[in-house]
Amino acid sequence: MLEGIERLVNLVGSRSSALTGCAIGDIQEAVQQGNVEALGNSDGHFGAVAREGKTVRLARTLGLPLRYVVAKMYHGPFLVVADRMDRLFEWCQVQQIGWQFDPAYTRMIPAHYLVEIDQLGCPDPAPRYQRFFTPAVGEGSPDVEEAGVAYVKATYRAIKSWIATVPEDEPIAVAFSGGIDSTSVFLLARKALQERGGDPNRVRALTLDLGGGKDAEQAGETIRALGFQDNWEVVRVPADRLNLQEAVNVIEDYHPLDVECAAAALCLLQGIRERYPSLKYLLDGDGGDENLKSYPLEDSDLTLSSVLRNPMLYQEGWGIDAIKHSLTYSGGLSRSYVRTYAPAAAYGFNAFSPYTVRSVIAAALAIPFDTVLDGSVERLYTLKQEVVGCGIKAVTGVAIPAHPKRRFQDGAGGESYRGWRVSKAWCRQVFLRQWQERLQTASHTEQERRSGNEMLVPAEAFLASRP
Repeated sequence: MLEGIERLVNLVGSRSSALTGCAIGDIQEAVQQGNVEALGNSDGHFGAVAREGKTVRLARTLGLPLRYVVAKMYHGPFLVVADRMDRLFEWCQVQQIGWQFDPAYTRMIPAHYLVEIDQLGCPDPAPRYQRFFTPAVGEGSPDVEEAGVAYVKATYRAIKSWIATVPEDEPIAVAFSGGIDSTSVFLLARKALQERGGDPNRVRALTLDLGGGKDAEQAGETIRALGFQDNWEVVRVPADRLNLQEAVNVIEDYHPLDVECAAAALCLLQGIRERYPSLKYLLDGDGGDENLKSYPLEDSDLTLSSVLRNPMLYQEGWGIDAIKHSLTYSGGLSRSYVRTYAPAAAYGFNAFSPYTVRSVIAAALAIPFDTVLDGSVERLYTLKQEVVGCGIKAVTGVAIPAHPKRRFQDGAGGESYRGWRVSKAWCRQVFLRQWQERLQTASHTEQERRSGNEMLVPAEAFLASRP
């Protein structure tokens, strides 16, 4: 491998959102030095990449996706980093090595890990993983009210950290279904602005209605019960605008529930953008279900035992050492948060959910679910409403109305949702077809292919041009 050539190409840079405990420069330094303790002492979100000698290190939290691919150029590997597959592919195209690319060759950094990759040449060594988020599990109070207060206080701190980064004259939208998570975010955002001496009416709740969905009715009932009708509006979008193939392309994934959710999100965000062309800041409640394990087990092959024996299953999947772990996609919300991140980025929003922050996840994990549930699946299904409801009442003094739980796409789509539910096989076929078209173009382009043995300029001239 040629010495003296910078072989790390970072297309996304260092990023942060609601970061506390340190500055992004400190995160960058910690990643470069492999200092997992320093990373663990922070809170909020970050994504960072750095090189030390021949070792590249990458780390991220749930809210900021990070992905890389190894490209073969100039007698050795180049590590190219971005937040999306298509950006990695575009770089390869510019370098005339698009023919090398395959989306399955890309790797998603799993959330809450520092990943080390040595650039030594062929064969490429396997990455090494070190955790920087190791919360205590089940050591909190079994009292639901006490657990709820601890959980919501952590959520409130996360929202305050994010709101502190929002300019004082900027409005803030909340993706609002009237359910427990979005309602809690709406109330806590208002409280945070009041506490800072700002105008709580900068926060506006926006509800998607694709026609016949229950969310608009539910959101209206909730907002009227809270007395904030003037701070709410329904974004009505024709159901035929929903585009599942576009959603596959935007999130670069093929899990059907994530595709459906992203398709509905794209409708909402497009509707908001049409009404408010300059609106930038968006809050939502993504991650609330994962934190309190609020998913119907009958929709999967999971059992209550498997959920409780894998405390971060919904956040991280089965784990990096599990047989089901996918290097291309990571697992759990570490993978599926792209359903929120990518649509928001596509429409120019700075999106944030406090329920994805590590301190909030830790507060949820502290709940001794074994003791609280006592083996009851039915108790699991009512627990989130109880925990968050108690916490919101204690922190804000407001009682949140209770509603039946439903998925975002179901609540927005109603009867029409039955007509556009899709299978994993269909989503995967769409994904593969979209990439087949791009890769076929790359393979048959008239542009000359570049070999990994080719030097564009003599080595001496190339090295002399480096600063």
